[in-house]
Parts: sequence; C-alpha cells; structure tokens
Amino acid sequence: MRRTRILTAVLALAAGLLAGTPPALAADPVKPVLAADTYTWKNARIDGGGFVPGIVFNRSEKNLAYARTDIGGAYRWQESTKTWTPLLDSVGWDDWGHTGVVSLASDSVDPNKVYAAVGTYTNSWDPGNGAVLRSSNRGASWQKAALPFKLGGNMPGRGMGERLVVDPNKNSVLYLGAPSGKGLWRSTDSGASWSQVGNFPNVGNYAQDPSDTSGYASDNQGIVWVTFDESTGTSGNATKTIYVGVADKDNAVYRSTDAGATWTRLAGQPTGYLAHKGVLDTENGYLYLAYSDKGGPYDGGKGQLWRYATATGTWTNISPVAEADTYYGFSGLTVDRQKPGTLMATAYSSWWPDTQIFRSTDSGATWTKAWDTPSYPTRSNRYTMDVSSSPWLSWGANPSPPEQAPKLGWMTESMEIDPFDSNRMMYGTGATIYGTENLTNWDSGSQFTVKPMVQGLEETAVNDLASPPSGAPLLSALGDIGGFRHTDLTKVPSMMYTSPNFTTTTSLDFAETSPNTVVRVGNLDSGPHIAFSTDNGANWFAGTDPSGVSGGGTVAAAADGSRFVWSPAGAAVQYATGFGTSWAASSGIPADAIVESDRVDPKTFYGFKSGKFYVSTDGGATFTASAATGLPSGDSVRFKALPGTKGDVWLAGGASDGAYGLWHSTDGGATFAKLPGVEQADTIGFGKAAPGASYQTLYTSAKIGGVRGIFRSTDKGATWTRINDDAHQWGWTGAAISGDPRVYGRVYVSTNGRGVVYGDSSDVTGPGPGPDPSGACAVTYKVTNQWSGGFQADVQLANTGSSAWSGWSLGWTFGEGQKVTQAWNAETAQSGTAVTAKNVGWNGTVAAGSSVGFGFTGSWSGTNTKPAAFKLGDKTCTVN
Repeated sequence: MRRTRILTAVLALAAGLLAGTPPALAADPVKPVLAADTYTWKNARIDGGGFVPGIVFNRSEKNLAYARTDIGGAYRWQESTKTWTPLLDSVGWDDWGHTGVVSLASDSVDPNKVYAAVGTYTNSWDPGNGAVLRSSNRGASWQKAALPFKLGGNMPGRGMGERLVVDPNKNSVLYLGAPSGKGLWRSTDSGASWSQVGNFPNVGNYAQDPSDTSGYASDNQGIVWVTFDESTGTSGNATKTIYVGVADKDNAVYRSTDAGATWTRLAGQPTGYLAHKGVLDTENGYLYLAYSDKGGPYDGGKGQLWRYATATGTWTNISPVAEADTYYGFSGLTVDRQKPGTLMATAYSSWWPDTQIFRSTDSGATWTKAWDTPSYPTRSNRYTMDVSSSPWLSWGANPSPPEQAPKLGWMTESMEIDPFDSNRMMYGTGATIYGTENLTNWDSGSQFTVKPMVQGLEETAVNDLASPPSGAPLLSALGDIGGFRHTDLTKVPSMMYTSPNFTTTTSLDFAETSPNTVVRVGNLDSGPHIAFSTDNGANWFAGTDPSGVSGGGTVAAAADGSRFVWSPAGAAVQYATGFGTSWAASSGIPADAIVESDRVDPKTFYGFKSGKFYVSTDGGATFTASAATGLPSGDSVRFKALPGTKGDVWLAGGASDGAYGLWHSTDGGATFAKLPGVEQADTIGFGKAAPGASYQTLYTSAKIGGVRGIFRSTDKGATWTRINDDAHQWGWTGAAISGDPRVYGRVYVSTNGRGVVYGDSSDVTGPGPGPDPSGACAVTYKVTNQWSGGFQADVQLANTGSSAWSGWSLGWTFGEGQKVTQAWNAETAQSGTAVTAKNVGWNGTVAAGSSVGFGFTGSWSGTNTKPAAFKLGDKTCTVN
C-alpha cells in the first residue's frame, strides 16, 4: 500500500509510452468525439481501492462536494444517490499525467465553477507539464490552462493542501502553490492564465530524500497550501489577508494583508515541522495548523497542532498529546462551520495499531480520541464500523489487539466536516473514503457509525485481466489490494484474494480447458510470491518460491492446468508440474522474460524478451528463440495466444522510436506478420465472436488511423472500429485488455487509477448484411486525405425516398485492392473487394430527405479509384 501505487504508475509509464453523464475534457477548443459504435461504459465495482488525499466541500451550496485522487482523477458527490461521479475520464493517452490531481478548488461565489490542478509526477516519469483545468458546469466539461512546470499528484507531500484556492470575495482571483521551487502563482482571469507571484519570498526547501537520483523523493515539495481570511474582503473586492504554507521547517507560514502585494513570515511560529494544513476559523479569529516532521503521506514520526490568533499574533500549542508521545504527524484538519470552536485532526501516519482521530469542542483547549486503550491492549472505541458495502476493507485479517479489522484507516490526510451539517464528516484513507452521518454522537457519549462513502469512486491500478470461459466472468490483478474475483460486475466482491494477500498482483492466468485452475503471482514484503486456486479463484493456497525470487513477474498456466511457467523478479524463468511445490529453471530463455501459454497444447509455452520471441514445446523445460524478426526491440510488449487454435499468437507493443504496432503469428511464433494500419498497439485481448463470424473478436488499446482509443475487430484484424469516445479515455490503458468469451461485444479495460472499466455494445448482432430500407438513396464519396499507402474518405448517404429508414447497410466494391482499416460512425466489414458499412445504434434512423455520414481510413495501391456503384440492401443508389 505504501509503495506499489508509485511503482504501478511508473511501470505503466515505461510499458506504454508511455455513472453520471460523462464529462469531456479538451484544450480550447473542444476536440470532436470520434466513435463508431455506441458503448455503455461502467466500472466493475470495487469501490475505492486507493489514496484519497483531498476532499473539498463548497462553502455556499449544500451537498456540493468533490474528492481528488493521486492517480485516478477527480469526482463530484451526488447527494441523491450517495455516490461519486468521475470527472476526468476524458483525459486521453497523450495527457495521461493529468489523471493525477494535486489540488482541487470549488468556487463559493459561483458554485458551478470548479478547478483542478493536474499532473502526476514532477520528475522524468511524467513527460508532460501540469495544467489547471477549469469548469463552469461542475466538471461536466473542462478547459485547460497549461503551466510551464510539472505538478505532482502522486508525489511525496500530495496530502498537504489545498494548494489551489479561489478568492472567496473576488472569484476571478486564484492562487496555486507550485512544487520544485517554482513558487506561488496567481490567476486574475478565473484560471485562464497564470503568472508567478514574483515577490513571494520562499519557494520551499524540503525534500523527502535529497539523495534520490530518480528525482521522485528529492523534489522540493514547494508551496503546499493557501488560505484566505474571507472576513478581510468584501464582495467583488480581493481578499486582503492570505496565509500561505511552505515546505520549509524553519519558515512554514507566510501572510499578506494587502491582497498579495507584499508578504511576511509570521512571527513566533513553530519551527522544526512542516505545516500540512492551515484552516481558518473566522468566527473566533483562529488559524489552526497541523504539523508533521515529514511531508507524508506515508512517513511522519512526530507532530504538533497549533493555534494562531489572527488579531493578536499569539501562538498556542494545542497538541492533543505531548510531542514525546507522538509517533506520527498530524495532517487531516477541519473546523465545524456550524459550531465555531469545534475542530478535528488526524494522526495520518499512525500505521499501527490504527490511525487516530482527535476532536475538540473548545478551540483545541481539550481533546478526545476516537479510540483509547484504557487497559492495554484492550481497546475502547467511540465509534462502530459498518463496512458491509465494501467488506474487503477488513483485508480478511484477524489481528491481535489493540489492532482491529477493519481499521479506521491510514494515510488519513484529508478530513472534512460538512459545512452545512455537523453530523456529516468524510475522510480519505489509503484505500477508501470513510464517513459518518451521526458525528455529534461523539460529544454526547454515544457511538457514531463509520462506513464507506465511496461508491462510484474507483481508484485501483490494473496490471492484468482474465475472463475465463466458465466460472466468474472477471479475474483482476491489481496494485495495492491484490485483485478480485467478480461473479457479478455490479456488486462489490466480498474479499480480495487471500492466502496469501499480495500487496500487488502482477500477473494471473487460468487453464484454458480447465478454468477452475488459476494461478497468480505478485509482490509481498515477506512470504510466497505465487498462489494457486482449484475453484476458479474463489479460494487460494500458496505455492513455494524458488530461490532468489523478489517479486511477482509474469506467470502462465498450461492449457489443461497440469503445469506452470513462471518468470519471477529476481530469478530465472522457472517451470513446474503440479502446483509449484518444486521448481526447475528453464533453459534457453533470459530472466525477466514475459511468459504466456498456448491455449490448446498444454506443453507449449511462449516467451518474449528484448525483441526475441521464445517457444517451448516440452512444458517450459527448454525454450528456443524464434527466427522471427521485426518485433519491438524493447520490453513494452504484451502478447496472448488465441483460445481454441494451437499456435495462433497476437503480439502488441513497441515504442515510438522503433517498431510499434500489432503482430500476428499462425505458426506458433516461428514468423509474425505486422498488421497494416495499426500504427501503435499496447494490448491485445479476445472475446466472443460476432454473430456469423468464425474468428474471435479482437480488442486492443491502440492508435489506428491517427486516433488513440479502444478498438474492436470482428474480422481477424482486417478492419477496426473505435468503441470508446473522447469522453471515455481514462488516461493510460496500456496494461491489459480482455474480451468476454461469453458475451459478444463486452470488453474489460485496464486503467492506471480508474479501476476496471467494462463496456457493452448496443450492437448485439454484430456486423452483417443489416436491414433493407425502402426508398431511394444517394451517395457522396469523397477522399479527404491521401498519403503513400493510405487514405481517408468521407461518405454521405442520403435518404431521397419518402419514408424514414430504421436502419441501413451500404455496400460497394473497391476496384484496386483498397482495404478499410478503421471506420467511425459505421460498423464495417470487408470480404475481398466487397465492403459493407452498417449503421451503429445511434444513427440507424434516417428521415426522408435527411442524410447520415460516416468515414474511414484505408490502405491503397495504384490510383485509389473511387467506387463506381453503391447499393443500399438490394437497391442501387445515385452517386453524386
């Protein structure tokens, strides 16, 4: 939990490049949506699964709240359903880093406006700069202001804040605290443009580990929060008094009393600590500060809470425990706006036995705790926990007191009391959002109830996916929480994989002809790195590690489950018969190779490493390098063998500076043919064949026809249809993809922070001859772009008859061997020179006198002559 979310994102970066109404994200202007089929996209429910470093309530509108995640975007609370709506699913492949949200601000003057400061890493792991996204419709759509520096939504210190704020009196003014020594920034035009506050005196100097050569832990955490004193301004005029927190243990807090014209270090402030939060109670004139000796979110050994009287400049240490008794830092900090003087704080880095929450009703003079140990190790709680909606939050643990399962949490850097409801409080953890709706029971001596308030917020990083032909429809390999067996995609599974619990599952596989046999491998601080199941993943038992294993790597199960091949981290490729009680090193294949199994022959396994494809026909004992050439030279590759056909292998991957795309072998990897028209591909998966088709449906996360997206082919890769759209992109989707062998059109997509997304097509019939509409028709066919070996065409089909069409299917023949490679706004199929374009779900109805358009890209040679004739069903259309 502490490290793997970082590693997952970094591995994702290296490997690839690397609900509510769906929002759209674009730079000015908005890009058009490109889609060729109507898909419904949902999450396979897990609910949570990652760190929520920020929760923001709007101060002027009841029930308007937002949450930010470190790699999984931002969300808006939907009060009517008690769920969260994702707001950044429109972030695309090239801007994948903008799924990391380092800060979020909701405008109290105009509640329709919301802002997000985005960017995942400040070091080389993220090649792009950060940005501030602005929305005037609560995140339904966004505009982007690019910044000249990076932001770190998944960097150390990400739980401090908020770094981005809106002036509560003059909402055209915003401030942003930057990392990396870039200082304090200001916008005076509602976030459209930004400039550095040149006279701010301190850019910060604290880094978690200055010696870290990767740049991750050595980055200066910079300006970490900004707080306005709204009582020092009037409507329409900039607030005069502003407090700023800086990552500097000797100079942590600054103030301006002239709307940012000049700045002064607050005199008398504590030193030796970082101020994670600065929360102002204007009614009582107190600025409360939560301090830690580290930047978080994992570390922190000492901490204090302080109160600053804004009128007199008096500092008071209001720590609920003596510094000598702390083994944690403070961070989560909130004030009850309905009850001035009531405040709460968290011991965010108290990993054991549990996080601690403190509450005061007298401005910090006295405190009570969420739990105590009156007679150690016996524990007394002021709360009860109800995790029935997310039962996996217990981790299947049965710890010894004073530890309990489930825990109150860890990494509890965000905590907010609803400004309109003293009974409602939410706080983020490393795994979920918890909350309560009867918080004031704390003060009356009765227990309050803590439960997950996280439905709709899906924040897992996905490493691998499998959809067996029988049993559970989905098995997942996830970062931080291991993975799940989904028997119902609409319900939260009762538990993640246990016995053992991997911190991160890196790979899994099932036996194709015996799918009750499942294997998974993963990372664990101490213990085995491989586990087996004989009941389709419902129950597990640990295998035995060969010597030297340090991480999961990749694993493959024989088609009949009789043997396994494992390529672990830290050791050579291994093979075993049975369930891995005795392993032997494979020969002829390098360590760290990616391994997969043939889905028919139980003794055939495949491997790939550094441009070479390897084949074993003796159950993994020996591998031989294939003579195949032209494959990607690096290791950013994923490949799979097709179920039901021996030796049918598809390989996706590569890099922009070398071979990149999709390859197909029908001879067990002896040779590979690169598919034309697929410019880049990063995953490959198989699903149920389309009605009337003899070959399974292919799915890939790829770039085809100049467009990045999720694509489907029902004709063995001859043509491709983009099935997602610009509102559903989910950043980086390069880890895994799988179709469903039982449901045509269903696809499971991995994301790096938005969980497992699955899509269902409205076209359940698949491509085919289509309907035969009555009436006359006219076609305009236009080549809009042409280059060596390729072209793009637009087609307009007009209903020139007297009655509406309820569906259409247009056919033509190419005269010079042209091939359709990708289409949009139509489902296409090609057999030889004959092409059929059929409506998708949303554009089948064409009124008399109206027209419908679609487009495609294709390959050509010769002169690319236009088709001479078009037929709608059995009727010949006029050609314009």
